[in-house]
Amino acid sequence: MNPQILILRTAGTNCDAETAHAFALAGGEPRFLHLNRLLENPRLLEQYQVVAIPGGFSYGDDIAAGKIFANQINHHLADAFRHFVDTGRPIIGICNGFQVLVKTSLLPGPLAGRTGQTATLTNNDSHRFIDRWITLKPVSRKCIWTHDMDSDHAGQQRPATSRLLELPIAHGEGKFVPADEAARQALWDNDQVALVYTRPDGSAAEGAFPDNPNGAVDDIAGICDASGLVFGLMPHPERYVRGFQHPAWTHRLAAGTELAAAQEGSGLAIFRRALQYVRQALGSAA
Repeated sequence: MNPQILILRTAGTNCDAETAHAFALAGGEPRFLHLNRLLENPRLLEQYQVVAIPGGFSYGDDIAAGKIFANQINHHLADAFRHFVDTGRPIIGICNGFQVLVKTSLLPGPLAGRTGQTATLTNNDSHRFIDRWITLKPVSRKCIWTHDMDSDHAGQQRPATSRLLELPIAHGEGKFVPADEAARQALWDNDQVALVYTRPDGSAAEGAFPDNPNGAVDDIAGICDASGLVFGLMPHPERYVRGFQHPAWTHRLAAGTELAAAQEGSGLAIFRRALQYVRQALGSAA
């Protein structure tokens, strides 16, 4: 039986279909569920091996991006989500989903002796919505979603230049900011920084626009919790799971650098690694 994936959506979610498609390509069985149904019966979580909170503009991003969705989790579903993670099951939040998770106690979790919310995602330094492609480098060995990005899904070693990810972003509140210096340092010390923005050649973005598109502290584009199971990122891996989804795919095809239009996009590796983990860690239950 393939891993069962819960795609949790609510008013304003608009990337649920793409997220489901990515998990299906990776070998999972995605199912859609409205947040209201989960609020009525939190035990529904027990039917799934993975939870995904997709991108969009949940509740119109009133108050702050992801805040209302996060409050629903904090006040009504915190125990259910904590049990989900404690039993070894992964959670991903993409873009608005990342904003949701960092405004709960789930991500990044306790840091430097602090509990509750220990980071946030705030307005881009440009003070405008940014929609473009960026380059990323996986840097965490702990995060189960990115930990082995130096090899392909068949386990073959990839050349250094192909370990970078190209993914699209589309957000107005994507600047990652830890609560304080102690929290920032703890993220690195605990190996919880999963992805960083880089220049196209893989060198550090050093906070410079457009390679760091929002001014995120330490070029941080994605983080995980202390277990490595809960993962959030601002870029959209679900929007690049097929080669032809890249804006330069025809040029690359003509130049011979793309084998085919249906070649995998780099975002698919993230979903593959999570499902690989689930099959290995949960065994027959997945």
